[in-house]
Amino acid sequence: MATQHSRSAARFMMAPAVILLLGWMLVPLVMTLWFSFRRFLPNRPDIVPGWVGFDNYVRFVTSSAFWPSVQTTLIIVGGALLITIVLGVLLAMLLDQPMWGQGVVRILVIAPFFVMPTVSALVWKNIFMDPVNGLFSHLWRAFGAEPVVWLSDAPLFSIILIVSWQWLPFATLILLTAIQSLDSEQLEASEMDGAPPLSRFFYIILPHLSRAITIVILIQTIFLLSIFAEIFVTTGGAFGTRTLTYLIFQRVLESQNVGLGSAGGVYAIILANIIAIFLMRIVGKNLDA
Repeated sequence: MATQHSRSAARFMMAPAVILLLGWMLVPLVMTLWFSFRRFLPNRPDIVPGWVGFDNYVRFVTSSAFWPSVQTTLIIVGGALLITIVLGVLLAMLLDQPMWGQGVVRILVIAPFFVMPTVSALVWKNIFMDPVNGLFSHLWRAFGAEPVVWLSDAPLFSIILIVSWQWLPFATLILLTAIQSLDSEQLEASEMDGAPPLSRFFYIILPHLSRAITIVILIQTIFLLSIFAEIFVTTGGAFGTRTLTYLIFQRVLESQNVGLGSAGGVYAIILANIIAIFLMRIVGKNLDA
């Protein structure tokens, strides 16, 4: 049993790591808040830095690009979640079946998750979606159709497809683990009772996967809200693909308006926390059920 002395010693030994971690998180946040209330344009020496209060926040939220960027962010997150969860459930059920070379197949399915976002975006842009030499264009021509310029004709769908390809292995891995924890006796009993496959899926498998699905939604949403590399490499924020993160990048690096970009960063933090709190409530209810 831990004594008061041992607990105090443990806190003392953990204190440096906790302080370092808090500093690692709090210092950038405090600096962002500080710059969000100031006028600061490093490349404009004619503009004197100074305190502007909430002017940066008002300018950012009233700009014509703010609400479209929020809408684009939510569309990409929602589309990627829908694709990864639906296909993840199907792939997990498929990989759970005995097959020849099962281990190799599982490795190949999970492999895209370890590809860097920049690399995966370049692969999709140049190998699959290129309107001249891309794989999709050759398939279109083989069927006598005109190739699609994916990144300009269907830009949002293209971004969602690239992001879903990268995150599908993560969802599949989590859901496969959940399926393997399902009691096989339940499925065998339902099969002996004459339950059709769809009934077994909707009344046994899917309820069992509900907790795993909520965990996938929570983790992927947190990461997808900050999607940047895929957009930077493919469309550069054009054709209606500018997310809130990319808008902040344009304000800070392209326009060199650090104060305005910092205000956008605070808005992004607020949006992420609102969604995270909402999802945590859902996850908490599912875990308590």
